[in-house]
Amino acid sequence: MAPTVRIRRRAAWATLMRSLRSAGGPGVGTRLRALPRMMSMGLRGDYPHLDRSRIVMAILGLLYLISPIDLMPEALLWIFGLGDDALVAAWLAGVVLSETETFLTWEELVREPGVTVVVGEVVD
Repeated sequence: MAPTVRIRRRAAWATLMRSLRSAGGPGVGTRLRALPRMMSMGLRGDYPHLDRSRIVMAILGLLYLISPIDLMPEALLWIFGLGDDALVAAWLAGVVLSETETFLTWEELVREPGVTVVVGEVVD
């Protein structure tokens, strides 16, 4: 991998970590530890707020950031080549922040004594 690609990838990861740290609420460690639980519960259908398509899109975004293949190479498109990675990193950070926040709140509610959560839809 070329040195500029490695530097660009590190900058994208730094942006992701910086946005996770500045979000408030649960810390980065808490959120990262919750990700595997959230994803497995979402895939099994135990967690109703996360659909499989959102999980697939997040995985594809992560793979795009770590892959050496780039849709807009920096050598040809300069700033636009960095922009696509920054856009994916910002979207991924937003997904991680919002989904883990919702999951941790839901998980806290489920653990309260006397609360029973039934996965389903409200029918009028």
